[in-house]
Amino acid sequence: MRAVTISAAGASRKLTLSQVNLREPDAGEVAIDVVAAGVNRADLLQRAGQYPPPPGAPEWPGLEVSGVVSGVGPGVSSWRVGDEVVALLEGGGYAERVVVRETQVLPAPDGVDLVDAAGLPEAVCTAWTNLVDTARLTAGEWVLVHGGSGGVGSVAVQLATALGAHVVATAGGPERAARCVELGAVAGLDHRRDDFVAGVRSASSGHGADVVLDVVGAKYLPDNVRVLAPGGRLVVIGLQKGRRGELDLGALMSKRAQVTGTTLRSRSAEEKAAIVAAVREHVWPMVADGRVRPVVHARLPLAEAEAAQDLLASGEAFGKVLLLP
Repeated sequence: MRAVTISAAGASRKLTLSQVNLREPDAGEVAIDVVAAGVNRADLLQRAGQYPPPPGAPEWPGLEVSGVVSGVGPGVSSWRVGDEVVALLEGGGYAERVVVRETQVLPAPDGVDLVDAAGLPEAVCTAWTNLVDTARLTAGEWVLVHGGSGGVGSVAVQLATALGAHVVATAGGPERAARCVELGAVAGLDHRRDDFVAGVRSASSGHGADVVLDVVGAKYLPDNVRVLAPGGRLVVIGLQKGRRGELDLGALMSKRAQVTGTTLRSRSAEEKAAIVAAVREHVWPMVADGRVRPVVHARLPLAEAEAAQDLLASGEAFGKVLLLP
């Protein structure tokens, strides 16, 4: 089959459409013929040699796909050949076919085109586990979503709103900030010119953010702590602007606040199964009734994976970039 491989030599680390071998599904696994694959910033890090796949995962990138079940391993009873599904992967999504644990597969959501559905698994699982499991978000709280125009951010804005929270989102430029409001945010802030601490305090009548979902990292750390309300929770899920910052422990203590960093890819099979099950129970109904939808910026052929990653890296994409085999 064809897959997008990463060259091992040179600083540029090119992406190449290659012929590779994929094993058949083992016990508890399914094979999926890929209809579309999501492109994520983790893929860019893997290409740069900074985020290697976990043991046992394919060497080529790709953390989410939509497609049709084409094979099942021994003991699989949840899925049948021909089922339309989406899946959360450890890697290998930039390909014509994937093999994945049955516990990381979801039925294709009602009312969503199967191609566009590829933009949901990684984003929804990331948003759900960080907002609900980690941050313990409850209805009526204020949430600051950094990068509300991104693949995860655009879903997090919708999900937090559907959960009854008040959302403020940052994005690059007034038009993109306005689109975050269209997704459900109370306010959209242009991170290029707006002071997000002042913006959140204004929107929340001085309360601040009960939860901050941050993809930026070190650059925003001091202001993220400043914007927290008493008892606030800062959850760092990305490091786009640095991994080392200075944390004012006094400010953290005075607010009885918490700072947590998480990743999804490295979690155990049991943890991922629990997250996927929770998403199916709680979020899939929101997708079916339109409260949460995939936001897709572009769809490109698998052979143009490098252009797709460049588009994502440029910051011009609003929502997801997808690859079609």
